Amino acid sequence: MDIWSLNLRHLRAVAKIAELGTVNAAATAVNLSQPAITQALGRLEAALGLPLFERRHDGMIPTRAGEILSPRIDAALAHIRSPHVTMSRLRAMLALAETGSYAGASQETGLSLPSIHRAVTDLALALRRPLVVRRGKFVITTEAGSLLAREFRLAQVELEAGLSEIAALRGHETRRISIGAMPLSRARVLPAAVARFLARRPQVRLTIVEGSRAELVEPLRNGALDVMVGALRDPLIETDLVQHRLFDDVPAVFARRGHPLEGTSPGPLDMADYPFTLPPRGTPLRDSFDRYFTANDLPLPQVPVECGSVMMIRQVMMGGNSLALLSPDQVQVEIEAGWLSELARLPAQFARTIGMTTRASLRPTEVQAEFFAELEAAAGEVGAGGCRSRPDG
Repeated sequence: MDIWSLNLRHLRAVAKIAELGTVNAAATAVNLSQPAITQALGRLEAALGLPLFERRHDGMIPTRAGEILSPRIDAALAHIRSPHVTMSRLRAMLALAETGSYAGASQETGLSLPSIHRAVTDLALALRRPLVVRRGKFVITTEAGSLLAREFRLAQVELEAGLSEIAALRGHETRRISIGAMPLSRARVLPAAVARFLARRPQVRLTIVEGSRAELVEPLRNGALDVMVGALRDPLIETDLVQHRLFDDVPAVFARRGHPLEGTSPGPLDMADYPFTLPPRGTPLRDSFDRYFTANDLPLPQVPVECGSVMMIRQVMMGGNSLALLSPDQVQVEIEAGWLSELARLPAQFARTIGMTTRASLRPTEVQAEFFAELEAAAGEVGAGGCRSRPDG
């Protein structure tokens, strides 16, 4: 069952039954007749394959399925807000925002072009604000339209999570977890957590999207990603996100094997004479670099190349005398292969915090909570390993 076959008005009624305890009270709250709600509830339960309520002489008591679905409905409706939003309008607006054209939205949803036009136009009229503007062959969402599309995506995430959790009650594990992987997380923490998790939950599908924080933060906020793993930001400026620390990582300065500084135990003054290849400004690693040389009363070394790719940084170092500040975990393979050498580990006060970032509104499903626990466990092992004096990964 997918969410597009659902009726938002009927879902409001289900949430009200769970809240108020009777169909009659729910009918008054959502302005539907009692027979209409009873019939809608019966059809929904038949489609789900499980009852949502126990019928008793003194009211309706949510079953386990009802306890799962009702809070998801409430969370989805909190994102939708307006009673003028129907499922067809929500679907059309999402498809138009994602594809950028009415033709694309029609192809994406299987709905006709007139249906897409009508749904979006009616939604804009009901909300009394323009949601899209034409730019030639393309359709661009207005600021209001973009914000609305984001809320609709989060509502979609809530409803899909509710349906998948109910399917799991029936023995049909269909759930997915979408993970944003920042550079350091890909070295050890995330692979270890994924392997452990899949050993216990082989039916769950994991989607891992690699990128920088700048590339991943909007998909996280929009609901396309469930969690983002990597270096945390201090302070966190996005109020709709929350961060959770996993471990602290102490970066080190690396050079190619055979570099003039190899084997010399160089200090900051020695390293300041060489150019560095680093991630862009604003990243935690770059902040550690700036603070390290500033704390030693030295001008910042030249940074002729800015790059977040470890592969690219490695190749730049291999072709000259450039240095790089990285986590030992990120270049474990290069160290073992004899390509790179660690010159100096930064003091502990220049560590960066590695953790996971989620939406503040996220209500973890059972499997999401289990995966987060595996991240904690894997991070504990990596953090303990990070205390060793030799960079063995």
